[in-house]
Amino acid sequence: MTDIVSTIRGGNDPEQGLKPRSEITARELLREVGAVLRMSEADAAKLGDIPVDPSEDQTMIINMGPQHPSTHGVLRLMLELQGETVLRCKPIIGYLHTGMEKTGENLTYMQGGTNVTRMDYLSPLNNELVFSMATEKLLGIDGDIPERAVWMRMLLSELNRMSSHLLFMATNGMDLGAVSMMIYGWREREDVLRFFQKVTGLRMNHNFIRPGGVAADLPEGWRDDVLHLLESIPPRLDEYDVLMTGQPIWRDRLQGVGVITQAEAMALGATGPILRSTGVPWDLRRDQPYLHYDEVEFDVIVGSYGDAFDRYAIRLNEIRESIKIVRQILDRMPTGDYRIQNKKVTPPPRARIDESMEALIHHFKIFTEGFKVPEGEVYVAIESPRGEIGCYIASDGSATPYRMHVRAPSFVNIQCLPHMMRGGLVADAVAVISSVDPVLGEVDR
Repeated sequence: MTDIVSTIRGGNDPEQGLKPRSEITARELLREVGAVLRMSEADAAKLGDIPVDPSEDQTMIINMGPQHPSTHGVLRLMLELQGETVLRCKPIIGYLHTGMEKTGENLTYMQGGTNVTRMDYLSPLNNELVFSMATEKLLGIDGDIPERAVWMRMLLSELNRMSSHLLFMATNGMDLGAVSMMIYGWREREDVLRFFQKVTGLRMNHNFIRPGGVAADLPEGWRDDVLHLLESIPPRLDEYDVLMTGQPIWRDRLQGVGVITQAEAMALGATGPILRSTGVPWDLRRDQPYLHYDEVEFDVIVGSYGDAFDRYAIRLNEIRESIKIVRQILDRMPTGDYRIQNKKVTPPPRARIDESMEALIHHFKIFTEGFKVPEGEVYVAIESPRGEIGCYIASDGSATPYRMHVRAPSFVNIQCLPHMMRGGLVADAVAVISSVDPVLGEVDR
């Protein structure tokens, strides 16, 4: 019996689990239920107020996950329940143990894209973009990237945002019982992935955005393919509105559920739709522009209540804003090179390898030894579908990073769960997890 209880409370590491109330101090309980950074203990105590302090015979601690189908990956939540009410919640992560940051320190900068693209596997192109921009800044070539490559990066990033949010629509609907939404959301996402496959050769994990530009030019007929997406998706979004947005059951399941305040979201470092759902119009594309986002028009979608419905509505309307951005990119797409013509970082054209021994050697050395990056450190952040994704690289002058760290939005956002779930029903736990839209490959990187 003791072994079973220890497994429930913390598995192999009891300190990681959720302790019963008799084993924790008032300060520890306060930290679990409400205390967040930059808040006084008095303010945190107000957030942590429990109408009746339950005794242990009135509560139970259960595991939700890591095998639960609605935890969006191997996420484990320990919940303390009083009846059906969630009193405390503790996320426990680390089941993927991929070690991508440490792996990145043993791969050359040329190989790094194959590693980071697998972190947030629903938004691989944004992972590749932030890594490439950080590498380019260290190399000192960030201002030399060809215009066509810059606009191509924007095109792919916005289409990737659309595909990620479409999958959220699918899984969010499925989690809440709108089973047909899983089919519809997946259907639209498949259209976008088919375009990615035509451009990069792969549906996911592309390694297409690379230091110096992109791996290849856009294929013939790409513009017609994009126009087809821009024409077919908006009517489908209108159908989502009919199916879900105005549906009374859908609203009852989401409105007022998983509420987080501006103070909590900012103190916890939440970004993306979670922060914007509280009314904070923070979007790096507008507030700290990169690429050419300062040259296109789009709205930053914000909510008012910080609940699960706001987070759903923000993502739905961000798809529409991405469509608006992509239309402008189509009009602005220039001709020219798709990667920098710098032999230090750019391999020779494929046709040259068959004609020149020097080109073959050049190609071989870049892909086996990589290119050396000057000493220094850099941090670059962009707006991924889940919020601010940042890449910190420290270089010692070799062909591999000395240190690499990724500021993953899913990792930061997931700590909002205890604040969102507290006082809610266990039936709403699935809705709250889904509204955060975590990707555990990014959490356990």
